[in-house]
Amino acid sequence: MKYIRIIPRLDIKGPNLVKGIQMEGLRVLGNPEDFAKTYYEQGADELIYQDTVASLYQRNSLLDIITKTAKNIFIPITVGGGLRNINDISKVLRAGADKVAINTAAIENPNFIIEASQRFGSSTIVVAIESIKQKDGSYLAFTDNGREYTGKDAICWAKEVEKLGAGELLITSIDRDGTGYGFDQILVEKISKIVSIPVIAHGGASNISHLNNIISKSGADAVSMASMLHYTVMNSNHVNMSNQVEGNKEFLEKKKTFKMFGDANLFQIKNQLNRKNIKVRI
Repeated sequence: MKYIRIIPRLDIKGPNLVKGIQMEGLRVLGNPEDFAKTYYEQGADELIYQDTVASLYQRNSLLDIITKTAKNIFIPITVGGGLRNINDISKVLRAGADKVAINTAAIENPNFIIEASQRFGSSTIVVAIESIKQKDGSYLAFTDNGREYTGKDAICWAKEVEKLGAGELLITSIDRDGTGYGFDQILVEKISKIVSIPVIAHGGASNISHLNNIISKSGADAVSMASMLHYTVMNSNHVNMSNQVEGNKEFLEKKKTFKMFGDANLFQIKNQLNRKNIKVRI
């Protein structure tokens, strides 16, 4: 039985960790370095950093954050957002990233996946697929945090990028992102069945049953979480919000707002999964 990776995702805007619902209405939560350190100490297998405004500025602005993080955290780091060419990838890898996640550039030029995987190795190249479920049950692929339709069916695109050389897929359900309603199990299962590369499920987790279901029923190789972990950290006072200079301080101080996302930290989550016979590294 394979080990399942548990991967916190940190969405970044400027110097701040942010979180939204369905990738909109981003709310500042704090200093990403504080959260990353906490997750590392609690046993995270990897970290995913996503520049949420990279499409707007057409560049990734995480180099400074990644450099600082890589000096103190010794688990794989994946960086996404605004990576449009080989030079962009080289920069974030030199800054300390182990893998990169590409979306828009891969959609616009699928040969970029071939070029990047040949240059850096397929294990370094993660293709991120942001999907919205349609009324007829189909799944369409989007870019720019779900604002731009790509003209591609998400399931077919997943199979295509595997053939082009991607080493891993990060599957985000935009419908579920930040809602706490659980992963889109059908989406992840459909993709897991047709590809042989690892699949990371992302979007919607708020409790241990959501993790148990997506791992045991969909074939996912890893799960990525944001709200479920971020709000637990804030509830437990592991990060200092008194120095907060940006964001909705009233919201952040009303910790009862976060209760729908549970209160188990990453270490406790892993122990609970082990008790359910799901193999995770502790």
